[in-house]
Amino acid sequence: MSSFDKKSSLDREIDEIIAESIATISEYDLAESKEFSEESISLNSLSFNEKSQPDLQDRYALRRVAGLSTELQDVTEAEYRKLRLEKVVLIGVWTSGTTQDAEYSLMELKDLAQTAGSQVMEGLIQRRDKVDPATFLGAGKVLELKEIVQRTGSDTVICDGELTPAQLRNLESLIKVKVIDRTALILDIFAQHAKSKEGKAQVELAQMTYLLPRLRGWGESLSRQAGGIGGRGPGETKIETDRRRINDKMAKLRHEIREMKTARDTKRADRIRNSIPSVAIAGYTNAGKSSVMNRLSGANALVENALFATLDPLVRKMESDEGRIYTLSDTVGFVRHLPHQLIESFKSTLEEVSHSDLILHVVDISNPDPAGQINAVREVLEEIKALEIPEIIGFNKVDLVDTQTLKNYLRQYPNSFPVSAKTGQGITALKQVIERSLPVPEVELEVLIPFTRGDLVAQVHEQGEILAEAYLPNGTSLHARVNGALAYKLAPFRKGNYD
Repeated sequence: MSSFDKKSSLDREIDEIIAESIATISEYDLAESKEFSEESISLNSLSFNEKSQPDLQDRYALRRVAGLSTELQDVTEAEYRKLRLEKVVLIGVWTSGTTQDAEYSLMELKDLAQTAGSQVMEGLIQRRDKVDPATFLGAGKVLELKEIVQRTGSDTVICDGELTPAQLRNLESLIKVKVIDRTALILDIFAQHAKSKEGKAQVELAQMTYLLPRLRGWGESLSRQAGGIGGRGPGETKIETDRRRINDKMAKLRHEIREMKTARDTKRADRIRNSIPSVAIAGYTNAGKSSVMNRLSGANALVENALFATLDPLVRKMESDEGRIYTLSDTVGFVRHLPHQLIESFKSTLEEVSHSDLILHVVDISNPDPAGQINAVREVLEEIKALEIPEIIGFNKVDLVDTQTLKNYLRQYPNSFPVSAKTGQGITALKQVIERSLPVPEVELEVLIPFTRGDLVAQVHEQGEILAEAYLPNGTSLHARVNGALAYKLAPFRKGNYD
């Protein structure tokens, strides 16, 4: 089939998907769309996914029960506290952009807070030219925030931005409840969802990197020196001791991550040596990457309607229609203002993206701002030096949008394709596009391989691209493109040499 016929066939399939999308939208029930929301998850719904989602069942085996908590009126009196998010108030400062951008950012913070296990009571946005260097909000808004916290009985305030140590300390002293910022919230979610040894080490390193400049004592506890015999004279204060211990722990974690990275590099080197192409699935958090991965490969990756549900990369072996082998990797999701500590700590994981031959960028087209999500993902790709890698955009959840919106985005973004991981629409076409976009081996040759060397024929099918194949009386005739290493093995069987 010619490339023109393939393209025409693909266009027809896309048109069919759009037509199916229209029918699905007309019959779509709003109650059904709420079925997968976090608020409606119950023990009964878990039984439906018991066999297909064992990881999800484990995650919900221990759930927070709202209202069964005892908290101090002034939490700053506690020297050691576990980060517990129950009733929270969200605050944001709108310094640029439109009102819609500010509200969307706060809505995303609400989703993050709910993913962390909290109940959002109120949300506030203040319009300012820049954030207050002392208290993030203006002085009047801080008093208003304190009244709202007391009225709603909230025990935590979450700021939509990264607070300086001084802002954090000043807000807690004024509001008298726990104050955290967006970075601390994302780190907390990562800590909850990390499963593998490497993932836990990466999250712990990111948390310590964030904590070190913000380490402070409650009252004067960390500024005291040891007393008694052996403690007189200029000695370390407790805060200095803790900083030293944190630095030692961070050095140990970096060493452990480097050792784990060696094993990952060895596996990747094997794939590169055998010229096995790799495809990395990237995208905004909760865009449906794991669902698309499951549809494409038949994997059993955890799927949950929550932000950063999966953190550990999942690699699956794939085979094209022509028998060529390649790998498909599911990676951690991205988000606006992804903490730099996480990018640094998760570099070994993100290398699956930066070392890939092709990126499948999954986008939730039903989101209010798909373009903003695409830009946020590309910012992270640029930071890890992966922006130059060929990209395919898969607009997921097309069953939840109208046809005109879908057409507009398909026109706006070249090399983009509509899919629905829920219904399976467009998955076959997307898989064909991925396989046609894989890198082409550089050496083209014609060989006649004896029937006794069937192993070489199998290697050509797995690692190369077959252009023509025929079975002759004295062997298998192949016209193919292969990598340099395989071309060296096939050199004795080139048709000119064999004759």
